[in-house]
Amino acid sequence: MLFEKIRNEIANFGKEIAASGFNLGTWGNISARIDENKFAITPSGIAYEIITAEDIVIIDLAGNIIEGNKKPSIELPLHTEIYKAKPEINAIVHTHSVCCTAFAIARKPIPAVCEDMIQIVGGEVEVAEYFLPGSEELARSAVTALGDKSACIMANHGLLAVANSLDESYKIAQIVEKSAQAVIYANSLGGAVELSQPDIDFMRDFYLNKYGQR
Repeated sequence: MLFEKIRNEIANFGKEIAASGFNLGTWGNISARIDENKFAITPSGIAYEIITAEDIVIIDLAGNIIEGNKKPSIELPLHTEIYKAKPEINAIVHTHSVCCTAFAIARKPIPAVCEDMIQIVGGEVEVAEYFLPGSEELARSAVTALGDKSACIMANHGLLAVANSLDESYKIAQIVEKSAQAVIYANSLGGAVELSQPDIDFMRDFYLNKYGQR
């Protein structure tokens, strides 16, 4: 089996994300870049609890299946468009977590109020314009909504988290979901208070260039 390590990583992340409740049944999808022209992606319609490395499909950026006997996720155009537009991105996690989905169906951005989300995303989480799942229009809309940030929500759909690794993409999905939940709670207490752009810029720069053990 080609690319066994990355296929195992995706299958294992699928199980972890399903156990967290972020994805139920067969919805949501995960991918990871292999090189500048290939990536691995979860299959369509197979529950994460039973996905194996052999089920993960290897695709090139032209949409050709290189290895795998399963049909790739319906959101293949979404992943392909992001990898084409953003060469620095190596992993994508798409979830349907409850609080992010609440913002998605309300078509409201998750405001820049939680410091951890600001650091890891780069500001508010914007809403991609609604288009049908699996469409090229949705893919382009998501790329636009991402801009230079690491997450967006897709209207009436769910969350998209992108980063240079699967670990980081999943961490982004966790932080954004927690932040969405906190905003919902804060609104019941009178409203969440957004931070200033200079503070947002400072925290993002700190996270990208100074945070952690360097």
